Amino acid sequence: MMQFLNKNLLLLSIITIASGCSSSEWQVSATPSDVAVEAALDNEPDNALLKDIKLPEQAALPLPTSVRPCCAFGSGQKVKLGPIPVPFFRHANTIELDDIGAHAFEAGSFSHQKSAPNAGRSGENNGLVYTLKGGFIDLAHVRDTADNAVALFYRIQPYLGEAQTIELPFEIGPRTIELAAFDVSELTATERWELAASIAVRLAYSMAEAHEIAQYHGYRSFSPWTEDVSAYSPEDLYSNMLGAKIALAVLTNNLAMTRQQYNFHMTAWIFATIAWLDPVSAQQTDAMFEAIDGYWWDSNEPLPNKFMLLKRHYELGDEQSPYIVPKGLAFISKSWPAISALYEQTVEPHELQLANLVHGIVIDDVAKQWLFVDPKFSASFDHVPASLWQQGFTQEQFLELSRYNQTRDQAMLTEHLAKYPKLPLAKQLKQADSSNQGHVNEAN
Repeated sequence: MMQFLNKNLLLLSIITIASGCSSSEWQVSATPSDVAVEAALDNEPDNALLKDIKLPEQAALPLPTSVRPCCAFGSGQKVKLGPIPVPFFRHANTIELDDIGAHAFEAGSFSHQKSAPNAGRSGENNGLVYTLKGGFIDLAHVRDTADNAVALFYRIQPYLGEAQTIELPFEIGPRTIELAAFDVSELTATERWELAASIAVRLAYSMAEAHEIAQYHGYRSFSPWTEDVSAYSPEDLYSNMLGAKIALAVLTNNLAMTRQQYNFHMTAWIFATIAWLDPVSAQQTDAMFEAIDGYWWDSNEPLPNKFMLLKRHYELGDEQSPYIVPKGLAFISKSWPAISALYEQTVEPHELQLANLVHGIVIDDVAKQWLFVDPKFSASFDHVPASLWQQGFTQEQFLELSRYNQTRDQAMLTEHLAKYPKLPLAKQLKQADSSNQGHVNEAN
């Protein structure tokens, strides 16, 4: 069994290495407009006019065709391949700040890059890290959304204001981004650049939301392995939006004109952002997972069982709040001595938001992601009204569709907990029901 697993893991590693090494280089040379040249030759150059540059049509980058292997929520999970548990294997995936490696655009797991011009090469070392302000962060999600944002920016900026269709990789069906025509004649060069960046990061984030939906409805990046367990994982969308926010900063500062430049600055921005969110050690992240074991996830369930994950996040949208481990759960856990110091001072969770109105343009009015469901996935939508998805849908329907998935999941989770009444979450819900029933009886 282990020999079979090792062969498959080796094959998967070779595929991943190949995909990581095949990323195209890019180097964008912007052409100054006549306005910029005239400003440059003026005795007192206007810095705003100097920014009036044009990106060439060939600046378009290929969109990443696959996502990085993300980390299943939890620590040291058991793993099974098909119906057979895999012995002696657990998925350890927690890291700390100093473990974070160099960013690599459209990287495979084994891609090695320099973190700075004078630094040595390293892998990305993706994993989960707990932060006091941002809860659990999945670095693969951060990086994926940032990469998509940069690729979209170089598709959008040269044609800003023109109608355009951008083909996206197939997941559970064909996907496109449809950009409508709109007037940009009154915008300055800086405003056009900022608007293009804002549209790109908002669309990249909506691609991440679409991926959560796709995973729920049967998408698999590795066909023998269901990804249902990862759908709507509580840390996913906050991590994706974090990547979108970082990409917006990098693009706004014009730090992605070459692949190498982008990788250097993304590396610095990711490190600085995680540091700002107050990360804990890898051992403390493990202790946090131990504190919520049986409540948010179940260490007894092997991957990829759906109810290895007990808590999910269905609130899609442009405002995301982190999941912070409550002190009450931490206090009653065996891991309390390792994490008690983290609760000695109050730290406010940091909420994230992506702007929809930028320089007078409502982004969702002019930029939509369209998804169409391939017939082989249509059965997975049986619990969703056909009017919501059968003729295709956009990001405007993502939240409503996810609510139907949430209702279905809650019923399935109730059935699962009934089979495992000793699970802490099952006991907690039973106590809550008893308490509520007592209040009802008192009221009567």
